[in-house]
Parts: sequence; structure tokens; C-alpha cells
Amino acid sequence: MSTTPPYGQQPDPQWGQQWGHYQPPQPMRPEDQRLWATLVHVGGIFFQFVVPLVGYLVLRDRGPFVREHTRVALNFHITMAIAYAVGVITSWLGIGVLILFAVAVIQVVFGVIAAVRANAGQFYRYPLSIEFIRA
Repeated sequence: MSTTPPYGQQPDPQWGQQWGHYQPPQPMRPEDQRLWATLVHVGGIFFQFVVPLVGYLVLRDRGPFVREHTRVALNFHITMAIAYAVGVITSWLGIGVLILFAVAVIQVVFGVIAAVRANAGQFYRYPLSIEFIRA
């Protein structure tokens, strides 16, 4: 194998890495961690557990603050997805409609509270959340 990159591509001289070698993610500044933690909480309100899942997988090695917030958001939104499923399954009984409404309100209210806390640089733990992913 050759250590030179394919034609037209150059290795990144800024980091001094050789072609094909893994470069671990660089830690983020605290204000960037707060921003991404806030965006993960807000994204969870609109896109369920998809945004927290992507945020956790991409950002978990970038700092302890963003790791904890993405983990907690992912746990909460997985729990809410399960509650939505229960609401859909029981909607033919009538109680499911109330469950769906309650879950929607809980998800918005706690998501906003978590986003405000993350933006302020504070840790937040959602109530009513099952710990699927642990630290």
C-alpha cells in the first residue's frame, strides 16, 4: 500500500496527520458545547429521538457537558417515543388520545426547560425518563 493520497488529494497539513490515520475528535469550547446541547434538546421536540441520537453519536467525544446533555436527551426522547407508541396502541380505547396529548405537552415543556438550562451552562435531568444509555 502506498502512503500517498490518491491523485488530486492532499493530506491535511494543519493537523500533521498522515493519509489514512484516524484523528480523534478535538474537544469543543464550553460555549460551543452549550450551543450544541441546546440544539439537541430543541431538535428533540420537533424530531423525537432522531436529533438526540445523531447528536449523541457525533458529539459524545467532544466534551463532558455535551455528552451528558445528549445522553439525557436521548434517554428522554426514547422514553417519550415508547409513550407515544402506547398512546397509539390504546387510542382505540379512548385513553390513548389523552396519553398522546399528555406526552406531547410533557415533551414540549421539559424540552424547553432542558434547552434553557443547557444554554445557561447547567446540567439537567429529565423527570419521567428511563435510563437506556448510561454514562
